[in-house]
Amino acid sequence: MPIVSKLLSACCVLVLVALVAVPFIQVVMRDLFGAPIIGAEEFTRFLLIVLVFTAFPIVVMQHENIVMAEFREALPARPRKVVAFVIALSAALAAGFIAYVAWITIFKNLNNATPTLKIPFWLFLGSTFVGFALAAVVHLLDTRHPPREETTVL
Repeated sequence: MPIVSKLLSACCVLVLVALVAVPFIQVVMRDLFGAPIIGAEEFTRFLLIVLVFTAFPIVVMQHENIVMAEFREALPARPRKVVAFVIALSAALAAGFIAYVAWITIFKNLNNATPTLKIPFWLFLGSTFVGFALAAVVHLLDTRHPPREETTVL
């Protein structure tokens, strides 16, 4: 999945650049030229939603999500592996369920859009679906080879 990670990372960088640029341009246009950009706040919210759900699978792929490992680490080696499997399977099922719900919701909201810019809701929900579907796949792969026990997240 390295290519998927690189594509998602590139997408996240572009969205992050836009997320910083849009409010900056809005402030400059409003304060210096007296011409605010209509819908800039709405577009910024859209970008933030897309960024969060697009970055989620990257975090999961790199096993950098926040964990509470004190209980697991206190266990002997064999039960620790069982717990790691159960955690990965539970995470896969939860992420898969959320992806499924997002998929169903996309089709229930095909005609809905944001009030100002008329951004279709399926774009928001699409990033949610993709993020959680990819995270579910990563967690499923982790059931075969549970992630390293050490993490850089403290």
